[in-house]
Amino acid sequence: MKHAVRLTLITLALGLSACTVREPVQQPLPPVEGVPPRQGPAVTPLPSSKPGTQPSKPTAAPKAMPRTSASFAPPPGGASHWDPKMGVYVLEKKPNTFYRQRTYYRYDGGWSWSLSPEGPWQETDSSGVPGGLGRAFAQ
Repeated sequence: MKHAVRLTLITLALGLSACTVREPVQQPLPPVEGVPPRQGPAVTPLPSSKPGTQPSKPTAAPKAMPRTSASFAPPPGGASHWDPKMGVYVLEKKPNTFYRQRTYYRYDGGWSWSLSPEGPWQETDSSGVPGGLGRAFAQ
């Protein structure tokens, strides 16, 4: 039995040593066709730094008014835009008429409200309109 163990250990050692001595064979990779060569990013020269000259600053584009609010739904069937300062939708074809949460507000020397843009209108004071809207028309 001693001979069988010895023979197994010698075979195992020779087998493992063959793995460590042999160099890996490197095969060249086939060329990739149809791919254009990679080019680096375009580099633009920095402006010259002459004394007394200021680099021009880019002008900011004016902010467009948001068309809708993230919290309030727009009025049904009417052209309007969201005014974040007043916190209401401004109806574009009805002067001084506003909308928020299923209620229309109108300012005509005083405040009134309605469930329809056509009325009937109920008189109220500035406490009956959204805060930003009341502050915008405060006298």
